[in-house]
Amino acid sequence: MRSIYIKSCFLALLASTFLCSCKKDKGPSVDDTLLSYEIQNVPATRDFPVGAFYLNTGAFNTSIVDVPVVGKYNFTNGVPVPASPSDPAIMPQHIDFALKAKIDYFIFSVRSVTFDNSGYNADSLLIKSFLDVPASANMKFAVSYTLDISKFGVSNTVALETRPQATIDGFYNDFKRLATFFGKSNYMKTGGKCILVINSAQNLNAINSPAVYAEIRKRLSALGFELFIVGMQDKWSPPQRFYYRFQNCVDAMYEANMIDAGDSPDKVYLFHQMVNENWKYWKQMLDSWNIEFIPSIAPGRIYTYENATSKNLPLKRSESFFRKFCSVAKMNASKSGLIFIDSFNEFRKDTQIEPAQSYGNLYLDITRQEFKLNQN
Repeated sequence: MRSIYIKSCFLALLASTFLCSCKKDKGPSVDDTLLSYEIQNVPATRDFPVGAFYLNTGAFNTSIVDVPVVGKYNFTNGVPVPASPSDPAIMPQHIDFALKAKIDYFIFSVRSVTFDNSGYNADSLLIKSFLDVPASANMKFAVSYTLDISKFGVSNTVALETRPQATIDGFYNDFKRLATFFGKSNYMKTGGKCILVINSAQNLNAINSPAVYAEIRKRLSALGFELFIVGMQDKWSPPQRFYYRFQNCVDAMYEANMIDAGDSPDKVYLFHQMVNENWKYWKQMLDSWNIEFIPSIAPGRIYTYENATSKNLPLKRSESFFRKFCSVAKMNASKSGLIFIDSFNEFRKDTQIEPAQSYGNLYLDITRQEFKLNQN
């Protein structure tokens, strides 16, 4: 009898084990991932200084759907002009829009005066068209130096210091020439220092990068200007990739064109979360280098305006999309609170916040509400 009881218990235990082992294993879930969270609205707790990139975008091509509220316009000799001579001037309207959005300053690109003089002249005329508008006294501007290393014969295998002395002097002369802009009463400063953005700074190959930047600062300091240098690094890249070109060189860094994510479906569908995780890591690393991080945002991105056969996925603009991006920016801003918007007027990529007939002042209003106190 005892033997039968033991056998019965053993069979019951075996059956229980078998049944348990046959239960369906749920396995990993998307809810278990680092990115399985919603971006919460982050109200402005201070006034964030906002700079918007103002670009010479050439002429409107026929594939662009949105029509600016000011009407389609072209750039002639670097200056925005209306399609019809009878229409109002463009720049005064753009400044008015920027003031409505409480954008603190426009950022204008400036090419090399030494090795691209015609480009420099066109860029200077654009800035002059801004300064010539009386209302420009109510906002500020900054410049972004367009670093084209090919102009100096620099490459990944050729350092700046190995070039002829005349080339090296020309490089430094470019920055001295920018003093023309730094001296304007409405040039943008932070902590009393003139903001200078260096485009594609990751490409500046030098034997001793800190010494190059120290020389730039020295030459401008001799003219009475202290610099807050912002180095640009390309999108979706780790900060350590070119650490030797930024550490002990710049005051701040930003990742350009994070909105260019259309070649990766994952980045499109989880855009805000992936940017947030990327920026959190960037900010943590830059903090350890004593460098500020500047978030750079846009309301959307369309690729087929530039290339009708592009297979990249669009990041479609909407109020929700842009507000979430603003929240991600605020979560990752540094002590200065600097925020970049790229762009004010780039309709060719659909990254603009400039008013258009289809959405009116929506993105101006969002910019003001998200980055300035008590604007709702």
